[in-house]
Amino acid sequence: MSGRLVLLRHGQSYGNVERRLDTRPPGTALTPLGRDQARVFASGCARPAMLVHSVAIRASETAAVIGAQLGLPAHECAGIHEVQVGELENRNDEEAVAEFNAIYDRWQRGELDVRLPGGETGNDVLDRYVPVLTDLRMRYLDNDDWAGDIVVVSHGAAIRLTCAVLAGVDGAFVLDNHLGNAESVVLAPITDGRWSCLRWGTRTPPFYPEQYESGAGPVIHVVRSSTDPMG
Repeated sequence: MSGRLVLLRHGQSYGNVERRLDTRPPGTALTPLGRDQARVFASGCARPAMLVHSVAIRASETAAVIGAQLGLPAHECAGIHEVQVGELENRNDEEAVAEFNAIYDRWQRGELDVRLPGGETGNDVLDRYVPVLTDLRMRYLDNDDWAGDIVVVSHGAAIRLTCAVLAGVDGAFVLDNHLGNAESVVLAPITDGRWSCLRWGTRTPPFYPEQYESGAGPVIHVVRSSTDPMG
């Protein structure tokens, strides 16, 4: 097998600027900065063998910018859209963001059956997202004749949850390390259908929570609103 999955968070959207829980497709478009972020990503990466994106506008626009710069077609793929927040959709108040963060925290600590109000459980997200990555692996990355990476333009919360589960990345590390716009997680297929995480944003293995690295002892995650709740 030859090639990796590069799971890229879309460029900055207008929903991100407004700090909204903008999860229901098609969602908001890219800002001018978001388009610039996509161009910077394209200029700094080797030309992938394939480029796919979710059904959301911000993902398709990110992929279109990358594809135009690299001379590569972009393909829409169902199932890899953002975590669906249900009743919290389009809210940006502190209470809503804190509620989302609290439930996402529980998912990363293994409570995948907890449901967002009127939205998805962690298992719901994995049940639609993981088969897409498995299909890409079986059709392409596991093929001895295949060469090159597959860039998957998707969404921060969904990427972090899926990659943590597939590659066994510590949930406390995931909670400490959000993905900025146009940052990526890189997965490589290894034996027995498993995945190895080669890079998480700017970080490389081993992936330890920040507190472990500083010697501060066990992680105590404080649930709080961030400027970018979906990152």
